[in-house]
Amino acid sequence: MIDIIQLLPDAIANQIAAGEVVQRPASALKELLENAVDAGATQVQVVVKDAGKQLIQVIDNGKGMSATDARMSFERHATSKIRTSQDLFAIRTFGFRGEALASIAAVAQVELKTRQTDAELGTLIQIEGSDVKRQEPIAAPVGTSVSMKNLFFNVPARRNFLKSNPVEMRHIVEEFQRVALSYPEVAFSLFQQDLEVFSLSSGKLSQRIVGLFGKNYQGQLVPCDEETPHLNVKGYIGKPESAKKTRGEQFFFVNNRFIKSTYLHHAVSSAFDGLIASDQHPFYVLFLDIDPAHIDINVHPTKTEIKFEDERTVYAVIRSAVKQALGAHHVTPSLDFSLDVNFQENWTNNPETKVQVDREYSYKTFNTPEFKQSSVSGWERLFEGNPNPVPSSLPDPDEDQEILTFPSRASADEPRFAIPRQDEESAGTTFQVELSYVVAQMSTGLLIIDQQSSHERILYERYSRQIQSAQGASQQCLFPPTVQLNTGDFALVMDMLPELQSLGFVVEEFGKDTVLIQGVPADVPVKNEKELFEGLIEQFKNFKNQLSLDKRENLARSLSRRSSIKKGQKLNPQEMETLVGQLFACQNPNYSPAGNKTFVKLDLSSIHSFFGK
Repeated sequence: MIDIIQLLPDAIANQIAAGEVVQRPASALKELLENAVDAGATQVQVVVKDAGKQLIQVIDNGKGMSATDARMSFERHATSKIRTSQDLFAIRTFGFRGEALASIAAVAQVELKTRQTDAELGTLIQIEGSDVKRQEPIAAPVGTSVSMKNLFFNVPARRNFLKSNPVEMRHIVEEFQRVALSYPEVAFSLFQQDLEVFSLSSGKLSQRIVGLFGKNYQGQLVPCDEETPHLNVKGYIGKPESAKKTRGEQFFFVNNRFIKSTYLHHAVSSAFDGLIASDQHPFYVLFLDIDPAHIDINVHPTKTEIKFEDERTVYAVIRSAVKQALGAHHVTPSLDFSLDVNFQENWTNNPETKVQVDREYSYKTFNTPEFKQSSVSGWERLFEGNPNPVPSSLPDPDEDQEILTFPSRASADEPRFAIPRQDEESAGTTFQVELSYVVAQMSTGLLIIDQQSSHERILYERYSRQIQSAQGASQQCLFPPTVQLNTGDFALVMDMLPELQSLGFVVEEFGKDTVLIQGVPADVPVKNEKELFEGLIEQFKNFKNQLSLDKRENLARSLSRRSSIKKGQKLNPQEMETLVGQLFACQNPNYSPAGNKTFVKLDLSSIHSFFGK
């Protein structure tokens, strides 16, 4: 028989490996940045054009490579990081598999320039699709410069699967942030289309966090430090008020390598129990220093997954470290805001402190006088000569009615009108239960409506129509607020700017990573335009992580969720009737956008059966 099993050519084998290592431009940037840090660089510069599709260039001042090493670096499984199998259990560097450059060169046009410190000339290598086009000595600065051009130029199907430029740029920024956080002592800079996005000088971890995520984090960081014989935990966690509904600002580093671990994330979240809502995620940047012999990082080509020898101990140490940090820095709120719990026994010894506390307590217990009480001086004199100010034609006010009267000399002779309480006013065919459900009477029974789910359905269909027709009305802001976003969120806003405008938002770019909100949708009751916009972006990212939704549908869902009537909100009879009418005018009134029921119908026959009739 004919033999049919053959060795694959190197070019095809490299393309297969590239499918795992290089999934998008951000994946290639990650590998190039890690190589730069492993080379001992103190300054790393990144240049990106067309969101990495046209160019990604990484320039470092590391130790460089010889001509032979430069050529060998593009071979499969060629690496300087390990020599024997035992080295796999003592890895302290980023790379060790020897697949990154070979995979990148298989699907892009790569140009490498490098020179060592003691060499007079450097080396230039140009490779296209694993084929070496050029290699020659050149004059070059000390270090290495790798340019990756036209990613997936020879795999057009893969190139077509890439997302829009803002989305790809957001992934690039995420990878840049992870490497920049892992080595705060290294200076990093990032340029996009010749515009500077980040310029990070070497410094402390706290300075690096503020430089990456903005000055808003300056007062939100709580240091976390725990040392045990098994592992050490260092880093920062965010205060509970900085928690968000979406993930993306949670960073675990094991021996300075970024990892993803749902199990360890739960350890941090459980330490925040009682301080944040169950659907919120705290900010943290935590570094775990552990003996490499107790972990296995050779799990996945991207090296973001890791296996621990004793995962339960790691979980317990992280949870304990976070809890201790929260307690040591008094993040847990005190019940008595007048007193410092640390000096509650000594505050009476200081006369100035005692006067201050007494004054604050008097503000809390201040009560306005009740005009119905006869003890209020001057009240009786206002009605002298008019012992019966209420005419006999009106019903006498009883104890269940509240008398709202503003007595004065000018109105002393006028009759006092009894205004019924709100609960009596709302009594009728439509009323609220627990400020969450609207009960409407029908000829065939009762209709119980969830006010929040119903309003979300109404708004969702309205916003969907507005996005399709691009005819959303806008109300101008009297004092347009500015919103400072991180780089990833700013790219996201720029990507969905046409959809935001079709809803009625008037958003303008206002400097680096900042937008100016000139207007908001006309039918959205707004008290704080900035809070509405930031909440919309958070909700959009939350749905994006949980569901595979079209951008327009996601935006309509997000705005309907943020601007809908919430449970616990009181409605008057007219608002309840309007809600019921608009719900049954929807195309799909039965369910909310999330799939929850909007109403339940209770027939008269069912009601009769409750009483055995």
